[in-house]
Amino acid sequence: MDSDATTPLTSTGPASDRVRVRRLAERGRYDPADIRSILDEGLVAHVGVTTADGPVVLPMAYGCTDDTMYLHGAVGNALLGDAVDAELCATVTLVDGLVLARTPFHNSMNYRCVVVRGRGRRVQEPEEHERALRIITDHIVATWDHGRAPSSSDLRRTLVLALPLDEASAKVRSGDPVDEPDDMEGPHWAGTVAVTTTFGPPVPAADLAEGIDVPDSVRSTFGG
Repeated sequence: MDSDATTPLTSTGPASDRVRVRRLAERGRYDPADIRSILDEGLVAHVGVTTADGPVVLPMAYGCTDDTMYLHGAVGNALLGDAVDAELCATVTLVDGLVLARTPFHNSMNYRCVVVRGRGRRVQEPEEHERALRIITDHIVATWDHGRAPSSSDLRRTLVLALPLDEASAKVRSGDPVDEPDDMEGPHWAGTVAVTTTFGPPVPAADLAEGIDVPDSVRSTFGG
């Protein structure tokens, strides 16, 4: 809703016109390092696919290499099935704050977001399939090496989709609200409210056997 432009444009251009930031273009980010930093911090990708019943968007865990976003789900997952060899769009958004203006028309959010567009590829090669599942798992918390290794049955039941990061862009907003000049001397408050994500300490499952300690990777991330 606000129309300010607080973030300078990077010198790197978009990979394609369809990922070019048009609205408030000066907030665009096209440097792969900027895009990857947001993807590394995010936890959930909203994945949009056009299905026989119309467009569907679902949240999914993901993991990335330098050039690929991996998604996974059950082999019977209808959305992932429709995404194989099809065009899809994945978005990751980090909300850093609420921007409260002198008029609700200029309220906004401070955010960092990434849009990835491309054709989904089903991962068939066993080594890449397992490696992708490790990448997704360890992106959330590095627990792959601390749990039971997936069985061949587990792997057969899991579909992994690869989405290239060739076409991706980021958009970033930061800073204060930008109000109308006539409102600046008025009686209405304006400012920002930071949004932060915090994690609690690890809590053992009620049925956990005695003597099993919290894995080092979990302890180092969350304490406990």
